[in-house]
Amino acid sequence: MDFTLINKAAENYKDDMTRFLRDLVKIPGESAEEKGHIMRIKEEMEKLGFDKVEIDPMGNVLGYMGTGKTLIGYDAHIDTVGIGNRDNWEFDPYEGYETDEEIGGRGTSDQLGGIVSAVYGAKIMKDLGMLNDKYQVLVTGTVQEEDCDGLCWQYIINEDKVKPEFVVSTEPTDGGIYRGQRGRMEIRVDVKGVSCHGSAPERGDNAIYKMADILQDVRSLNENDAEDSTKVKGLVKMLDEKYNPEWKEARFLGRGTVTVSEIFYTSPSRCAVADGCSVSLDRRMTAGETWESCLDEIRSLPSVKKYGQDVKVSMYEYARPSWTGLVYPIECYFPTWVIPEDHKVTKALENAYKGLYGNERVGSLVTEEMRKARPLTDKWTFSTNGVSIMGRNGIPCIGFGPGAEAQAHAPNEHTWKIDLVRCAAVYAALPQTYLE
Repeated sequence: MDFTLINKAAENYKDDMTRFLRDLVKIPGESAEEKGHIMRIKEEMEKLGFDKVEIDPMGNVLGYMGTGKTLIGYDAHIDTVGIGNRDNWEFDPYEGYETDEEIGGRGTSDQLGGIVSAVYGAKIMKDLGMLNDKYQVLVTGTVQEEDCDGLCWQYIINEDKVKPEFVVSTEPTDGGIYRGQRGRMEIRVDVKGVSCHGSAPERGDNAIYKMADILQDVRSLNENDAEDSTKVKGLVKMLDEKYNPEWKEARFLGRGTVTVSEIFYTSPSRCAVADGCSVSLDRRMTAGETWESCLDEIRSLPSVKKYGQDVKVSMYEYARPSWTGLVYPIECYFPTWVIPEDHKVTKALENAYKGLYGNERVGSLVTEEMRKARPLTDKWTFSTNGVSIMGRNGIPCIGFGPGAEAQAHAPNEHTWKIDLVRCAAVYAALPQTYLE
């Protein structure tokens, strides 16, 4: 394989990729409102000669290049978050900006840049005659990830009946190769009370007071150590082989966490005792933790057991219609996943990268020093569609994408043109490296 030729081909598409990304930035496309992004991506795929381009009933766009036996996927979610407080932006988030090195605008790193590099990576394969009867490439522009990561791939796998041999997530990786992430779930705790007039609170049963006790235990779960004498053992226990047979991967991914993200109440008036209180918990999970274990952990807290039948611990469900109007309900559970460091897919991506760019992360003039200080192969802090691809369905998943994780959801979001080029080159080189 001629890595120099692949890199040159990617360089030659830098202006085309820049144009494509700037076009996408100009189109608002928050979760469940991605139609404009999908149509623009479909247009680009057809222009570049993809063999088949489809939009499925959920609204995901699937572009195929080649007709070989082994299906290799490249995934990019193409919805974005909103812009937040406009005053925090130094430029128009949808008009964006362009310099010799950078492209700015909402979604440039998270993660419209990923679909741009993946589309042009497939184009490079076609240009250089790298497609053969051994493999076929699938590039997916997927919807609703920001709302419910992985939902799109549940639909693609179970309803579209598409199951690649492995998938590359093109989420931003700061020039590195990412082989996993902590999982997450959205937990709800409901507490019942009895209202009465506020002038005589002893006649009632204040649900907020009960919740206050529970929240102290939730805080302890997040902050405590795991010593034998500790009553509520902290989540740090999962890094210890005494409690977790998957402790090695847990140490790689990092410990789980739990925090309160929302609080609600019901009360007849401001002059009454509250008869209901509910909270949402954001639970991040490491290797060895499951949705069952996380729910049981909350149910086993001393304060939850103390209030017995007055407390309900459950998991949220997501059922928002996609931009096509389709509703595909799912539990708000996003499993931890990690692909082994010696897995064939991990090694193939590392070999493709090293053949092009060496043994260290590379970047722009601004980012390269910081990137080289980090290991080439690492993990994400945030969550990705890998929660469904590998976490729920066991399809090997690996990450490599343009941009920076720290730019995700931030004002003044930007990415680097050189990242678009290098990712497209690595994507083009990967299938042959994998099949060798």
